[in-house]
Amino acid sequence: MNKPIVFHGSNYKYIQSFEPREQTLYNGKPAIAVFATKDPIWPVFFATLQKDKVEGNIRNAALSTDGSKTFHFYSLTKETKLNHPWDSGTVYILPKDSFTYIGQGPFQFDEWISYEPVSPIAKLEVNPSDFYFYNKVATHRSGESIFKSWLFYKLRTK
Repeated sequence: MNKPIVFHGSNYKYIQSFEPREQTLYNGKPAIAVFATKDPIWPVFFATLQKDKVEGNIRNAALSTDGSKTFHFYSLTKETKLNHPWDSGTVYILPKDSFTYIGQGPFQFDEWISYEPVSPIAKLEVNPSDFYFYNKVATHRSGESIFKSWLFYKLRTK
């Protein structure tokens, strides 16, 4: 956690350079950036989930309230789960120097963004079995609020 690196997960196994792309920050605001995290588990979700098999939306987070303990939350729609969305992927290790931590407020998402292209310094192939929370991915209705998905997460993963 103290090394000057961040992680990014992708289904694409041969990325030479990450270019800033339009995406959405944790607070719903758009940003043209490269996204990464210091959390080593969260990117495995993105590396092993095939986004082209997602129907509706996905819910996920690596967040903390005090910066010391991270809470993970993962949920897919029933339709997505029926599409068998899991596959192998890659976790890329990126230099942290161009990234800025954007977490703020009482719940801090471990999101880091870079507004400039970034080349990986290493990569690690991963499989769904490497995703620590693979058996703890909940199911939600596409139209329900993210608060409701989060509130019922523990019940839905028992």
